[in-house]
Amino acid sequence: MASWGEIAKQAPEFTTRVRERFAAGTNKTIATLRRDGSPRISASELEFSDEEVTLGMMGGSMKLLDVRRDPRIAVHSPTIEPPVDAPESWPGDAKLAGTVVPVDPPADNPYEGAGFFRIDITEVVLTYVGTPADHLVIESWHPVQGWRRRKRH
Repeated sequence: MASWGEIAKQAPEFTTRVRERFAAGTNKTIATLRRDGSPRISASELEFSDEEVTLGMMGGSMKLLDVRRDPRIAVHSPTIEPPVDAPESWPGDAKLAGTVVPVDPPADNPYEGAGFFRIDITEVVLTYVGTPADHLVIESWHPVQGWRRRKRH
């Protein structure tokens, strides 16, 4: 696992583009694990700093109950459709996965029972259409392999 800052030091251009994808809209899709192990998806907001990715969850929410039981999560950036006439101009979408770790709430926290977390990251992926537009490009970061780039036709 790694912090966002550690990954950014290893692959700064990659993390800049990933961060831009997550900034494309307010709501991201977060996947948590239900008690029976099946996935639950919900909307969530993330905050990126130079060092960490953090998020909060409303008290009593199902996703908060999920992560208190099993802290593994995956988060997907807002999805924007590729332009039909120029798919290679699509900036792509991004995903990250990891484990949430509780952090202290902000001093001005008005939400009783809310949970605040940083993400210890185990995977970051950026996918986009290549040039020419006959393949996908998958860039990823993993703790063991570091950053890599692959094509899928």
